[in-house]
Amino acid sequence: MKIGFIGLGKLGLPCAEVMAGSFNVVGFDTDKKRHSDKFSIVGELSEAVRGRDLVFVAVPTPHHKDYDGSKPSSHLPTRDFDYTILRDVISAIARYEPQARVVVISTVLPGVMRSQIAPLLPQGQVIYNPYFIAMGTVKEDFLSPEMVPIGTSNGESGAAAVLISLYQKLVPNARLELGTYEEAESIKIFYNTFISFKIGFVNTILDVALKVGHMDVDRVTGALAKSTQRLISPSYLKAGLGDGGPCHPRDNIALSDIARRLDLGYDLFGAIMQSREAQAFQLAQFLRMQSMPVLIAGVAFKPHTTLTDGSYSLLVSHYLEESGEKVHLYDPDAGYESRIEGRDVAVLLAHTHLYERIKNQIGRGSVVIDPWRSGVSEKDFRTIPYGNTREPA
Repeated sequence: MKIGFIGLGKLGLPCAEVMAGSFNVVGFDTDKKRHSDKFSIVGELSEAVRGRDLVFVAVPTPHHKDYDGSKPSSHLPTRDFDYTILRDVISAIARYEPQARVVVISTVLPGVMRSQIAPLLPQGQVIYNPYFIAMGTVKEDFLSPEMVPIGTSNGESGAAAVLISLYQKLVPNARLELGTYEEAESIKIFYNTFISFKIGFVNTILDVALKVGHMDVDRVTGALAKSTQRLISPSYLKAGLGDGGPCHPRDNIALSDIARRLDLGYDLFGAIMQSREAQAFQLAQFLRMQSMPVLIAGVAFKPHTTLTDGSYSLLVSHYLEESGEKVHLYDPDAGYESRIEGRDVAVLLAHTHLYERIKNQIGRGSVVIDPWRSGVSEKDFRTIPYGNTREPA
């Protein structure tokens, strides 16, 4: 396999050297001082593109220098990465090798590959393949990845078949995560920011320890780190309705208050509650857009309970009623028996197990919004997997 590698910086050079151990690699960088004893570095971009089976692009997508995190920036206007270099490189590849298979490693935000990058190579194939690599251990992380995201236009493997065969040789045990451009872009950026969230969270505990006293932060975080049933596990990584119950919302509200009283200077927990409420409001607006009465199936804070403390369904209902909508609630376990005999309604399927109970009661023109994307379907209804905006296969 013949590989071209554009961009030989801190990420690109070590990765190209690893690939050169198994493949014919030619590299290019605008910095003419780049050198390697593992593969050839050519003087023109065209030489690293023509006749290559895959062309990897690992060029910078920088922020302005004021946004690198080394100085305060939260007071500044938000801004995206600068994609100028990446666009210029893809445009140049299109001139030299219009049908090239290009693999973009550079970090971009969700939506950028489809809107800004792929159209620059209309006759070729553009694949998004970001890496999870730490500076200082680039080669080690490349050969032992937690996962390898691969994004194509339609989320299928056809365009990426050559790339997949490369990884099957280089890292045969790697977990390949194939998806659309947007899915691969999101895996990359939310993976990184999940780490930032975890660090910010545990450092909040540190600040509380300093302010309250009689606390060793490592005792607290050590106990949390060993909690592998819910915290350090796949639990709660299924998007859908927000959390509820007699603990979670009220605990965040109380911690928001302690952040104020201790004068921490920030309020992570208040931000969590603002997000929760904004997400419920947006779901309510989506239900309103269906232009029919709303039935919420599932009112208790979780299925098969009687408790409605902190119920997310009731929060969504609040926003609907605040907008003047009539809301019907159905959850026999919690004492809600509202029925819509034969009427067309927009159903929020908050508890999926209630689907079998309601499907014979509602009108044939009803819309079922499934926030858990559980795969419910009925030929007589239109079902919407809330959160899945992929085009149907």
